[in-house]
Amino acid sequence: MIKISFLPLMILFLFNGVQDPTSELDQFWKEASRTVQEGDFKGYADTFHPDAVLVNGISGNSYPISDALDGWKQGFEDTKAGKMKASVEFRFSERFHSETTAYETGIFKYSSQNKGEQQSTVYIHLEALLTKSSGEWKLLMEHQASVATEDEWNSIK
Repeated sequence: MIKISFLPLMILFLFNGVQDPTSELDQFWKEASRTVQEGDFKGYADTFHPDAVLVNGISGNSYPISDALDGWKQGFEDTKAGKMKASVEFRFSERFHSETTAYETGIFKYSSQNKGEQQSTVYIHLEALLTKSSGEWKLLMEHQASVATEDEWNSIK
């Protein structure tokens, strides 16, 4: 009987030692947003693990992040050169993590505007799988699941 009463204390002790990486992950997403807004292609590319995968649920494709980055590079260069403005924001509805792994779901809001044109904004359902290695969080998998609505975006705070 005594052993059973110590079980809750042992569980609390074991989980109490686990650091909450939420603030680190918030900083990760803030940095990703900064790189998009400033057109910092290298900084953005550095948020991904070298073996990362982009899963595009909208087009039904999956490919190495290096291929996706190749396609996005011009937008970063145009942003850096002042030919366009871009921004991305993230909101999460679920966040599961340990000290070195994270799985987060939510929506990202991407806005872009070429000089002399109207701003374009899209909302995308996102799933992200991250790992922490050598003290840094890196995206292993980005799943752009489907188009979201502004109402769905507004429902996540």
